[in-house]
Amino acid sequence: MAALSMPSSSPQLSWPHPDANPSPTPSFVSDPHLDHQPQSTHSAVATKEDPADEESESAPSNIPLPPPIRTSPFEPDTRNPTSHNSPSSSSLVTTLLYLSFNQDQGCFAAGTDHGFRIYNCDPFREIFRRDFDHRGGGIGVVEMLFRCNILALVGGGPDPQYPLNKVMIWDDHQSRCIGELSFRSEVRAVRLRRDRIIVVLEQKIFVYNFADLKLLHQIETIPNPKGLCAISQASGSLVLVCPGMQKGQVRVEHYGLRRAKFIMAHDSRIACFALTQDGKLLATASTKGTLIRVFNTLDGALLQEVRRGADRAEIHSLAFSINAQWLAVSSDKGTVHVFNLKVNQELPGIDKTRTSSNPNLQVTSASSSLSFIKGVLPKYFSSEWSVAQFRLQEGAQYVVAFGHQKNTVVILGVDGSFHRCQFDPVNGGEMSQLEFYNFLKPEETF
Repeated sequence: MAALSMPSSSPQLSWPHPDANPSPTPSFVSDPHLDHQPQSTHSAVATKEDPADEESESAPSNIPLPPPIRTSPFEPDTRNPTSHNSPSSSSLVTTLLYLSFNQDQGCFAAGTDHGFRIYNCDPFREIFRRDFDHRGGGIGVVEMLFRCNILALVGGGPDPQYPLNKVMIWDDHQSRCIGELSFRSEVRAVRLRRDRIIVVLEQKIFVYNFADLKLLHQIETIPNPKGLCAISQASGSLVLVCPGMQKGQVRVEHYGLRRAKFIMAHDSRIACFALTQDGKLLATASTKGTLIRVFNTLDGALLQEVRRGADRAEIHSLAFSINAQWLAVSSDKGTVHVFNLKVNQELPGIDKTRTSSNPNLQVTSASSSLSFIKGVLPKYFSSEWSVAQFRLQEGAQYVVAFGHQKNTVVILGVDGSFHRCQFDPVNGGEMSQLEFYNFLKPEETF
């Protein structure tokens, strides 16, 4: 899942102890205005699908827990879409602060300087919006939990609605926050699963049990201002990917196996990565932005390497298709690329003669039409290039995902643009645009 936010030896694993008492403490809040609430109580956020984890710490017995929260799908909002005592949303000049797709890429969330909005991708429509006080209300992170009523919010912009060091758990059925997680530094990103909440700080990542907000694990990383983190979404054990402690290194946490795998993916710093729903495949890009590499997360083997271009570029997002047949890439060059993946994740083992865990070696399993001159001309000429492309405004930021219609891509821009495009899987070439909207304009223009 991709998101855009506008503003030598392996380290030892530190698995959580059942009796640990972590310093970042959650609190249950009965008032929606959370900035001045005390930090001394604990919270339980129970959802219909979220079982308690066997490693989670039990809540103090003298503190009553809130009732379970029904996690039903969002419906079109028939109420006044703004918060109480807020001006009409059409009168606000909206600045976009954050964009992210939900876990199945069927919806996306937008954080603005006045609140947040949720949109459906197919068919495209605004599901609802929450606009806070016109004098503030900035939301710098808004993460959905599939299509249920629970979201994670972090303040942002010049007038944030919530402190930048807090993750607010928002229940849209109650139109208020029901819990919070507080930290000593700013929150860079949040990732949600039905059973976990992952909070990303500048140099630490915290993994919480969703049912009771108990800390299960914490990870130290290299400075990570972008909040890079990816998690698996398929039912079963969690796979988490984050930057390692070295430049160009990624760390893959296999929680079911209780072990971590460290992959030296690039020589330069990691700029972006993406994980398949089942956590088996990982795509990475560096700050150089010319090559994208696909790894087996279990053994760290390099399965395929593709080339975005020859010039340096800032990679904004990577996305796998649901069947891991295609990989989409967006960058500041203004072009979205779609690559054909030739890896087979269903095979129980990987053919070591066709792959290598050393990213500096040529990948022979993914040959191009110029492979006959390999070893004669530079590696650039034998690189794998994209099958399809779609051209946008250069220098702008876009986040990309695959649509639910066959061979379609959805592209979101920080300028409020929504593009749905279709690519030809056989002939490739330029994608055709099927739809375009500006989702920052009033709803009647959709």
